Amino acid sequence: MKRHQLTRSGQRPFTCDVCKKTFSQKSNMKRHQLIHSGQHLFTCDVCKKTFTQKSNMKRHQLIHSGQHPFTCDVCKKTFIHKCNMKRHQLIHSGQHPFTCYVCKKTFIQKYNMKRHQLIHSGQHPFTCDVKKKTFIQKCNMKRHQLIHSGQRPFTCDVCKKTFSQKSNMQRHQLIRSGQHLFTCDVCKKNIHSEV
Repeated sequence: MKRHQLTRSGQRPFTCDVCKKTFSQKSNMKRHQLIHSGQHLFTCDVCKKTFTQKSNMKRHQLIHSGQHPFTCDVCKKTFIHKCNMKRHQLIHSGQHPFTCYVCKKTFIQKYNMKRHQLIHSGQHPFTCDVKKKTFIQKCNMKRHQLIHSGQRPFTCDVCKKTFSQKSNMQRHQLIRSGQHLFTCDVCKKNIHSEV
């Protein structure tokens, strides 16, 4: 009963000592703190990806099932999770409910706005452990790290040349196909990339 009342009252008496995020329940705070510990206690039995929370692992495992039970009623695109469908539907509504307080650029998703705001802060919270190069986004750091690992997971289906980055493979495929993405306004020459 007390736990329920705390949730309903809006009180959040439990504080993470690492990031200062607050919680109405101690159990939620303890579960959250696993993020900071680096402990990944749960492993997907299909792809071996690890998770700090069982619920996140269960949600992830839907990817492997092939099920997409949620359908956008406008464009019929399907989704594994209802929250992703709801977020997607904002595209059709034209709503951009999140606004950058610095430059006033608007976003459909709060996550994209927060990621954008790192540009203004000058923060680069992700660091390559080999070259100490810093990045605003974790995905960019991961892509960069493929250079050091020697992995080249992207393969041209025509000539079998391999690439460490998908964008480089796509550019290569455009060149092979003879397609030109841009035409110079001055000389009218067709070029493959905008420099």
